[in-house]
Amino acid sequence: MKKIALIVFLFCTLFISCKKDEEINYSPSIEFKSISPGTIEEYRDSVVITISYLDKNGDLGENETEMPNAFVRDIRNNLTYSFRIRQLAPNTDIAIQGNLEIVVPQVARINNNSASESATFEVYVKDRSGMESNKVTTSAVTIVP
Repeated sequence: MKKIALIVFLFCTLFISCKKDEEINYSPSIEFKSISPGTIEEYRDSVVITISYLDKNGDLGENETEMPNAFVRDIRNNLTYSFRIRQLAPNTDIAIQGNLEIVVPQVARINNNSASESATFEVYVKDRSGMESNKVTTSAVTIVP
């Protein structure tokens, strides 16, 4: 009887400790690193946002040029810019991580009556299987005329 109880216990322990593939979170994750420059001239300067990424199954990025997979939302007016991250790893199931720079061209002031304006952005990415990352918010940049 003890042997049967031990076998059942070991089987249950083994069964519970095994994690199913669908339980693993394969969504990419990102972290805000920096935004530069701190002050930009409207309609002239671009904003460079640097994020770090971690993708456990390596399907972040896309070779199809018409498929946007990086998104930057201007929090002031909810305008969303779409970008494409090139495919970062071959079609194999490997974890990848690194830094990405996203260049937002020619940001403008919304309130033209002010001498300067502060802007922040929300950033997220989407992998080839359609999984969205977490959303991160940048620090503020100042826009001058």
